[in-house]
Amino acid sequence: MTRITIGPFNRVEGDLEVRLDVEDGHVVRAEVTAPLYRGFEQILEGRPPLDALVLAPRICGICSVSQSIAAATALRQAMRCEAAPNGVLATNIAHAAENAADHLTHFYVFFMPDFAREAYAGHPWHGATAERFAATRGSAAREALPARARLLAVMGILAGKWPHSLAFQPGGTTRAIDLGERVRLMSIANGFRSFLEHIVFGDTLENVLAIADARQLDDWRAGRAGDFAHFLTIADSLDLAGLGKGPGLLMSYGAYHDGDGALFPRGVFGPHSRVEPLPVTQITEDVSHAWMRDSAGDPAHANTIPHPDKPNAYSWCKAPRLSGEPVEVGALARQAVAGQPLVADLVSKAGSNVRNRVIARLIETARIAIAMEHWIRELRLSDPFCLDTHAIVDGSSIGLVEAARGSLGHWIVARDGKIERYQIIAPTTWNFSPRDSSDVCGPLEQALVGTDVGDAGPRAVAIQHIVRSFDPCMVCTAH
Repeated sequence: MTRITIGPFNRVEGDLEVRLDVEDGHVVRAEVTAPLYRGFEQILEGRPPLDALVLAPRICGICSVSQSIAAATALRQAMRCEAAPNGVLATNIAHAAENAADHLTHFYVFFMPDFAREAYAGHPWHGATAERFAATRGSAAREALPARARLLAVMGILAGKWPHSLAFQPGGTTRAIDLGERVRLMSIANGFRSFLEHIVFGDTLENVLAIADARQLDDWRAGRAGDFAHFLTIADSLDLAGLGKGPGLLMSYGAYHDGDGALFPRGVFGPHSRVEPLPVTQITEDVSHAWMRDSAGDPAHANTIPHPDKPNAYSWCKAPRLSGEPVEVGALARQAVAGQPLVADLVSKAGSNVRNRVIARLIETARIAIAMEHWIRELRLSDPFCLDTHAIVDGSSIGLVEAARGSLGHWIVARDGKIERYQIIAPTTWNFSPRDSSDVCGPLEQALVGTDVGDAGPRAVAIQHIVRSFDPCMVCTAH
């Protein structure tokens, strides 16, 4: 048996190291390390609770809005108050823009360039792929990055700036917009739809979302242009549906709430392809293999105390568990829990894998593009965007949201006008968790086991595909 170490990874947000034990060309054990400790939970302790609205977004420059919303949601619960309906809609629009921009970045900048590598030069699709997706040289980035930039102009209208805006508050959003700005928002949303329909899918969003199962997907993509169809050709050629199998359980906190509920509901997609209620009280953190001192398993009662010399530890990442089990989070989980027909069918047939994760992100992008148009129309410009709030009540509160990469939670305990405890479990904390006290590994570690690396060892492209299919954000992972 041979041990290989891979890292640092390019085109990954933050620092990541993966150690693999390889036998007969296959991975038999994986250890995923988050080598960077951030300390935001300790920074927040002892501060006024509203400071979280300033500091928490600075955890990450990519999912800044998600961090803001998680903090604002937890504080709203602590204040026992409501948000203005316009503020909820404006938050949804900004959050959707950030998440959709993240999906574009993942597909065009992080994931697809790997298929332009010389390792795939013998495949008939390689020439077109290299021309389209090669890092820094491909034509796709020249189209996708301006589309992403135009989409993020939403932030200037609704939040004043991005990232790290203070516009997202417990009572709603701080900036009311006028009729001209709503017209600008709709123009941006229409432009984003046009990019998706002409470049990504080569079809209307409604037709794409009408694809109900794997057979219809095969029929739809036959002979079709567009980057999604191009990916499907590559995925089938390399059997990406058989690569990077996840642990089986998929979880979503629910996303994009409004007066009618949530666009994507909360729940757990488990065995037998059933959606079950999410037992929030069963979320725990295990630190047996993390460079952390022992603490309470319940995030509301836990403290973050580093222990860099801890025996048998190998990551700054804690091991979140749901009812004692590792779960995968992300767009695949959101769409499976939401019952999106195509994603639910793909997961029921093949589980979570590299192909299905990428498909789910693109299908989700189509869904939120349509939802953005609806939310913009629903804004009532004569109504307030932010309501008055109340004093914070002592005790614990939770803010649960869905970032692009998956389930994000902030647990706050306030006492006498100060933050007594602050705990953050980010999406990559769930997906890149180390082993727990029962020696059960996290989702990525499970997905890597069994991978055929052949003689390539640390240069095996399959490892890159699996890691990038989860789209890690390591700077969000360890606090």
